[in-house]
Amino acid sequence: MAFRLLKTEGTARRGEFETVHGVIQTPVFMNVGTCAAIRGGVSTMDLREIGCQVELSNTYHLHIRPGDRLIYEMGGIHRFFNWDRPVLTDSGGFQVFSLAKLRKITEEGVNFNSHIDGKRIFMGPEQSMQIQSNLASTIAMAFDECVANPAEYRYAKESCDRTYRWLVRCKREMARLNALPETINKHQLLFGINQGCTYEDLRIDHMKRIAELELDGYAIGGLAVGETAEEMYSVIEAVEPHAPKDRPRYLMGVGTPQNILEAVRRGVDFFDCVMPSRNARHGNLFTWEGKLNLLNERHKKDPRPISECCGCPACRHYSRAYIRHLLKVDEMLGMRLCVLHNLYFYNELAAKIREALDCGGFDAFYRQYVDRLAERI
Repeated sequence: MAFRLLKTEGTARRGEFETVHGVIQTPVFMNVGTCAAIRGGVSTMDLREIGCQVELSNTYHLHIRPGDRLIYEMGGIHRFFNWDRPVLTDSGGFQVFSLAKLRKITEEGVNFNSHIDGKRIFMGPEQSMQIQSNLASTIAMAFDECVANPAEYRYAKESCDRTYRWLVRCKREMARLNALPETINKHQLLFGINQGCTYEDLRIDHMKRIAELELDGYAIGGLAVGETAEEMYSVIEAVEPHAPKDRPRYLMGVGTPQNILEAVRRGVDFFDCVMPSRNARHGNLFTWEGKLNLLNERHKKDPRPISECCGCPACRHYSRAYIRHLLKVDEMLGMRLCVLHNLYFYNELAAKIREALDCGGFDAFYRQYVDRLAERI
């Protein structure tokens, strides 16, 4: 498995990442299917059609329902939901800290209550790796603590240190699991996660330490959880010089098209966010002309597609008026078409960023779209 840096423009990077399930062209936006499905009735066949390279699923949710052992017995997540391209599973850490009704953090891990039925569960680095090994994803994320911003410096530092110790245990456990004869994916990759809230010294020190572990990739976590966009960009700029150049960088849970352009410009390769599908289910759509609220009254008799320069299934076949009608009467087809459109747009945005980097025109592309894509039509 290898990451090849093909081209750079300033700090922006164009690369490709070889995995056991195929080569990922970067920068890439990963389509989020939390429970091994994209909300809104979008299938894996749809994902192929709209240009998805990587699907992202959630360790915590799949552990609770249907259970990672069941997925293991079904042959792993790729067979379970009929997908032959890369899958990244997050560690469950963020959900443990954001969804659990009660939780207690110790050096060993976290005891918490399920947000579904209150069942008592323990998860630590070893358990997270074991669950992700059962899922047999392409890329597994290390188990970490995600601290909401703002946070006290002392606690942020203690959390960073604990997250580092957990990462060492994750790496050791993954090596053990990948060597077992019964393991489905013996080439599962591990990404570590940089933490430190908005404290640049903590972020830099933590990135330096985890870089020494020679992992398959490095994520920047703990952002988009209360800080401003400017603070987020400052963190990326601070840690980028200390992230290994020959490994992919992943900005977790981010974000808007504008966020993606800004982060690519600062050296990020991987992105994911539930926002495009979540917004789509409420009629809030992204286009190359700006943001569109399809529920506005002015679209009631609009015969145009969502975007006349879009090649997604919704825009090729249906009008704004019809899709708006579907949303108004709570027809599932309306949400499905809107989700297809937004995910197509995000995948196309990543593809166009790659094309711009290939021809040395990313800076011009950035200046053309960074403000336009944030405007409301």
